[in-house]
Amino acid sequence: MIYTVTFNPALDYTLWADDISKGGVIRMEKQEIFCGGKGINVSLVLKELGFESIALGFVAGFTGQEVLRRLDEAGIQSDFICLKNGYTRINVKIKSEPEVDLNAAGPDIDEESLKCLFEQLCAMKDGDCLVLAGSIPKTLPDNIYEQIMEKLSGKDIKMIVDATGKLLGNVLKYRPFLIKPNNFELEELVGRKLPDDQAIAEAAMELQQKGAVNVLVSLGGDGALLVDEYGKVSRIGVAPCEMVNSVGAGDSMVAGFLAGYLKTGDYAYALKLGTASGGATANSEGLAKRERIESLLNLI
Repeated sequence: MIYTVTFNPALDYTLWADDISKGGVIRMEKQEIFCGGKGINVSLVLKELGFESIALGFVAGFTGQEVLRRLDEAGIQSDFICLKNGYTRINVKIKSEPEVDLNAAGPDIDEESLKCLFEQLCAMKDGDCLVLAGSIPKTLPDNIYEQIMEKLSGKDIKMIVDATGKLLGNVLKYRPFLIKPNNFELEELVGRKLPDDQAIAEAAMELQQKGAVNVLVSLGGDGALLVDEYGKVSRIGVAPCEMVNSVGAGDSMVAGFLAGYLKTGDYAYALKLGTASGGATANSEGLAKRERIESLLNLI
């Protein structure tokens, strides 16, 4: 089974308008509400690709209940821990000129609730996959990913980590199956500019030497680069399509790569499906749907 963890989920209230720079009363052209959070995004795209997962994490208040309702409606299995206090956050995304993201703080996660999450994770079995994605609330220790991976280090579990900075760098010693920095995050990790593919590949190999099994580097509109466990460097472009939305594109790439690998065991196919999935979300107002992923897969 695949498990995803979202420490700080959200309801993303997305609004579209022509121009908000003039201020005053602005009439929105349309509005949508999406479930937000990197782990949740991975679960939703995995579902589109035919893979079941169980979404874990924390929710609170009436907004948290709405997240659970929407996941159930989408057919996503979940076992979120309901916090006693606070509210799952609402983020406001304004698609306009300029584009604005208003991201709220999430609820405090108490020690008892965190202990419940560890109990859930410790019940995982050999052969399972665990996706740890995104930032963590300020109330949690900054080594929480390390704590999780250390607890599970005695089991044969594929760990996928999509995080930044020390949160990612400090878990490499636990040999995650896959990490997915973008090129700017990779520059931060290695402490230097990476002007071309060769420099990016060399930096990815450095992270492999520190423990990562596979390093997938997302390059935005330029595609992606993979250094796999055998040391092979693969570079792929993107299908030609209009950029509509950047939210969730990286999470979609993680979901597509994982689905492709679990389906075939072939890294080349996993890279292709991951890139198509990321591109399909970038070309959609919400997360990618299967039909759009498949159409882009045939164009790459």
